[in-house]
Amino acid sequence: MKTLKYTLACLMLISLAACEKFLDTAPLDSINTSNFYKTKEDAIAAINGAYQPLQWPKLYNMRIWTTDIWAGNSLVGAGGGTDGIETQDIANFVTSTDNAAALDVWRGPAPGILRCNLVLENVPGMDIDQDLKNRITGEAYFLRANYYFILVRLFGDVPLITKAQTPDDDLRPRRTAASVVYDTIIGDLKRAIELLPQREAYSGADIGRASKGAATGMLAKVYLTLGRYDETVNLCQRVTSLGYTLNENYTDNFNPSRKNSPESLFEVQYYGKTSYSFWDNENQASWVSTFTGPRNSDFVAGGWGWNQPTQEFVSLYENGDNRKEATILYDGCPSFDEKEYKASFSSTGYNLRKFLVSKSVTEDYDGSPANWPVLRYADVLLMEAEALCELNRTGEAYGPLNQVRNRAGLDNLSGLSQSALRDAIRKERRIELAFEGSRWFDLIRYDNGQYAAAFFNSIGKTNFSSKFLLLPIPQKEIDANPNLTQNSGY
Repeated sequence: MKTLKYTLACLMLISLAACEKFLDTAPLDSINTSNFYKTKEDAIAAINGAYQPLQWPKLYNMRIWTTDIWAGNSLVGAGGGTDGIETQDIANFVTSTDNAAALDVWRGPAPGILRCNLVLENVPGMDIDQDLKNRITGEAYFLRANYYFILVRLFGDVPLITKAQTPDDDLRPRRTAASVVYDTIIGDLKRAIELLPQREAYSGADIGRASKGAATGMLAKVYLTLGRYDETVNLCQRVTSLGYTLNENYTDNFNPSRKNSPESLFEVQYYGKTSYSFWDNENQASWVSTFTGPRNSDFVAGGWGWNQPTQEFVSLYENGDNRKEATILYDGCPSFDEKEYKASFSSTGYNLRKFLVSKSVTEDYDGSPANWPVLRYADVLLMEAEALCELNRTGEAYGPLNQVRNRAGLDNLSGLSQSALRDAIRKERRIELAFEGSRWFDLIRYDNGQYAAAFFNSIGKTNFSSKFLLLPIPQKEIDANPNLTQNSGY
């Protein structure tokens, strides 16, 4: 299946991404567009450039999936010692203001926001087909909202920049209140819903672009985060009305031959090996199989042993839950590519199976074409169930909840108290969306952080305090911009 490739067709946008290695400084924050935005090809190249930072290690190609390590689902594993020390420090709640992962996720959305702002400033005035103009504008609103949604949840107040900056602008912006950032995110997603087509309108290389369903589901998640439950329910039900369904097989959500499936609302697109280095932003290969394959196992190309599930997490699976063997490698599990798993491959006795890409697909560590699932219909169903539960409409909550459970081979739940149902839904989210970068964001929104404190204490991380619900503002950024203030406690 052909899917969207976030390639750039013009030197103007290439200049933004060129030569930035994984841990280099942030890209330029202003460019000259006077000779651009003339043709529809320019407009398409511009919006493609706005997608591209999603693929980079600062966001979905590494830092987002390592949030499950922060959240206690897994350990770094890897090569031991200081390998992944920045992730270990966040997970162990000894985060400092020079933490490299915090710097990455602070900077990661910036080029995407810039590119969205350029599209929103220039494309509406172009003399091109109106439907194409609407679609591209809607994509930019969706992407900008997603970039800011990542930032505001991780850092709280953040600078809100909604137009491309020039040398005449104040290039030392102050932090904007999180409530105002959320208002902007909501406004952007509402505009995206109005402007974007349904996913069925896309074909060929356009499959995988943001759609009306993606924006609707993302707005539901924003409302759920803010505790606006009636609006969450309405939007989740609207996603259902758009024709999204669960895949029959859970594993299809992570299979590189089943990209952009009926369950997918939005995925970060990858297409495998390119001439660029594995470590370059321009690289089009997913890192996750390479990083999380069992170390010294020859299961997959690479196999660096990251993200090793904990015993506490694995013990949550109910008997008969088919997601366990699809998600986890464990002693006695079904073989992988006719290779038997050994508990000795991991410090916990477990490795991830969920995202592994067989050597029959790629024998190169830098060749994985697997997409990254940002938002799935199962997530939408569980959001609907949670919102209904919080509204004390518990009888209605079982429908969407049990759809997810039944696909996993589990029996229906019924007759629970509101409190017990809440716990069941939270557990279901943890299992269904395991290692997809959702658990940390769930932890920090439940019960204003009290749930997170109780959970981390239960697994022995008694040094957790409320300050760790947000990351520190990187000291490098404060040094460069004295108008930035630090989050409390750092």
